[in-house]
Amino acid sequence: MTSPTQRSLKHLRDNGWHPEKVEWWNSFTHRRNDLFGFADLLAIKEGETPLLIQITTGSNLAARRTKVYENPLSPLVLKSGFRILLHGWAKYKVKRGGKATAWRLREEEVFSQ
Repeated sequence: MTSPTQRSLKHLRDNGWHPEKVEWWNSFTHRRNDLFGFADLLAIKEGETPLLIQITTGSNLAARRTKVYENPLSPLVLKSGFRILLHGWAKYKVKRGGKATAWRLREEEVFSQ
């Protein structure tokens, strides 16, 4: 099984972006730390505004949206020329009654408040 981060990395690469993970594991606090407190990935593409992306499952998308909007650095990040995206991944059935499933991406952009 692939993680939401792996799915986002593949999605971005398939669309011509060059993504890099910017979250890291803090072995002292035993917690993951996100860049600027919310970004899991940074992606660049020639001629495009750089992206900072928060990745989660579809069911946690609302909580991550709140996390980004309540972060005091979000307005500065946007004013600095970045776009902020939320990637929410959810599994769905491909056929009614069948066992085949696939993943669906819900992508949202964060705008200044």
